[in-house]
Amino acid sequence: MITIAIANQKGGVGKTTTAINIATAMAATGWKTLLIDLDPQGNASTGMGIDSGNRPFSSYDLLVDETPIGECIQSSNIPGLDVVPATVDLSGAEVELVSVDDRTARLTSALANHTDHDICFIDCPPSLGLLTLNALGAADTLMVPLQCEFFALEGLSQLLQTVERVQQRFNPDLGIIGIVLTMFDRRNRLTDQVADDVRDCLGNLVFEAVIPRNVRLSEAPSHGLPALVYDHSCPGSRAYIALARELIGRLPEQRKAA
Repeated sequence: MITIAIANQKGGVGKTTTAINIATAMAATGWKTLLIDLDPQGNASTGMGIDSGNRPFSSYDLLVDETPIGECIQSSNIPGLDVVPATVDLSGAEVELVSVDDRTARLTSALANHTDHDICFIDCPPSLGLLTLNALGAADTLMVPLQCEFFALEGLSQLLQTVERVQQRFNPDLGIIGIVLTMFDRRNRLTDQVADDVRDCLGNLVFEAVIPRNVRLSEAPSHGLPALVYDHSCPGSRAYIALARELIGRLPEQRKAA
């Protein structure tokens, strides 16, 4: 199983929307996909149609109580896509894990022997605390949604510094599979300028697929559906399908063959 953390310490950059829809797109192409909701807000779980009252085990149990991952996984309405949901209890996990010796390696241990899925996406909270560090420690690589706005590069530099520290301290193999430009609005000149700056700075690390501002992307979670199911023909859905195609092209050949 290849594990991809989807992270950015800035909120409102389309991180959860990306997690939900890239996971759905990968499942649609035949990959057995697992989505782990590691954000205490639980938006990815809600967006996948998992009712807040129907989450007997969650990512909190996985990290804090070390409940086996098989007990925490719930099926979604999307064939081939399973979810480890989040509950509000997760907001206390940061405090509870502080005194634990292996506090940054709980998720790594939980996923160590899991072979039921081909690929796993981890939706991280908008911070660089213990939950995100657990995700970065367990991940093979990192996908970074980046909103096309003025302070984007500044926030990205902070995240890249964190990745370097994670590599040095407990996950030397952590890579970055790509930067996803989100909330792209061609009517706004600043959007084009930011996109050009990011590409000039990071080159091929930036995915060609760009996620546009799209009303259907915003509407879909309120129906408990990924946008790809809610309206598969909208510009946002088509963009995520293109992103999934590009992501598959970047995955190691031996993983794709498997």
